[in-house]
Amino acid sequence: MKTVAEITNNMAYAIGTEGYTRHFTGLIFTDGVKQLRQDADAFWLVDAIASYQHKLKKVEFQVWELQVNLETKKAVLTMSIDSDKPYFVTQKIPYTDFPLKTVKFHVRLGSLDGYNPAWVLMLPSED
Repeated sequence: MKTVAEITNNMAYAIGTEGYTRHFTGLIFTDGVKQLRQDADAFWLVDAIASYQHKLKKVEFQVWELQVNLETKKAVLTMSIDSDKPYFVTQKIPYTDFPLKTVKFHVRLGSLDGYNPAWVLMLPSED
């Protein structure tokens, strides 16, 4: 796992993507998400977000946030569809060594080829 400074520095450079990676569930994610999951050893985080997508097929834009209590090592993963409404998904994480206090993601319905719809997970700076 990289240091917090290295992780945040790499995230600062995520301003678009040149490539996409397909998760085994079909969710596609950007280079920035791929880098973050490698830097923070957070493969589980992409798995957690991907695991909800079959239930959210009609939600074209999702905001995911992981909030970590760095002292207790507990976290909460939430997903909202509108900032004025309650969370649509809330998952408590009993233990994590994720090094950042918070991180956000967007999932947006898009298309990689212009024809076939695809759900894309990205950092907000890549949106």
